[in-house]
Amino acid sequence: MAYESITVRKLSPVIGAEIGGVDLSRPLDRWVFEEVHQALMENLVVFFRDQNLSHEQHKALGRQFGELHIHPASPPPPGHPEILIIHADANSKRVSGEMWHSDVSCDAEPPMGSLLHLHTVPEVGGDTMFANMYRAFETLSAPLQAMLCQLTAIHDGETAYRERYGRGDASRVFPRAEHPVVRTHPVTGRQALFVNCHFTSRIVQLRKEESDALLAYLFRHIETPEFSCRFQWRAQSLAFWDNRAAQHQALWDYFPQTRHGYRVTIKGDRPFYRA
Repeated sequence: MAYESITVRKLSPVIGAEIGGVDLSRPLDRWVFEEVHQALMENLVVFFRDQNLSHEQHKALGRQFGELHIHPASPPPPGHPEILIIHADANSKRVSGEMWHSDVSCDAEPPMGSLLHLHTVPEVGGDTMFANMYRAFETLSAPLQAMLCQLTAIHDGETAYRERYGRGDASRVFPRAEHPVVRTHPVTGRQALFVNCHFTSRIVQLRKEESDALLAYLFRHIETPEFSCRFQWRAQSLAFWDNRAAQHQALWDYFPQTRHGYRVTIKGDRPFYRA
């Protein structure tokens, strides 16, 4: 579509675009909101440069797109339960998001999208990869597509969160949900592959060895370079991705430098498949 209120520059043919002409610290008027939303639907992830946001402004921006999601495991900054801290430095043993994933897909109603605002970035490195799950599904053979559309999979927060957030607390319970392997996007109506190596543990209808083999293939397929774009962060950049049709991976190639920021996440709905 032609945009009148914003500029949109694609990062790759299949996913990602940088948006200009918007001050995210102020409420988006109707026309800007609609064009940003349309750019998100078309590109699955959109990026903004030079955005200075307080915690309250960050949350207000997220609320324009829906009710805010509370992370089931990660501790928030004091007084802001809707905000997720993203931080890595010389003392980190691991970083958030270093495996390809869809945010909190173990929830019964996984997030619609996330808005990550980085304040501190390394001099070099610390990029984020994003991949188009429409393309991941569409490039599979027709017989495999037909089979996958009949299957569901378990997404388990236990394996993803226990070591980092629940060690020594046997009473703590993490989300676990069953979702279709192929989900229909509630806005675009397109089909997207909806399994990821961080949360998806088992395809319900298959034997374990069959499930393991098929998931291993799908996880490799999702990493196909032609499905992805790579975003180079600068301080005060913000990325907004559609969690229903995109996956992402944070690259930890900058140790021992610091990368720091905050994420606001928007509630979603229960995944479904409709032919």
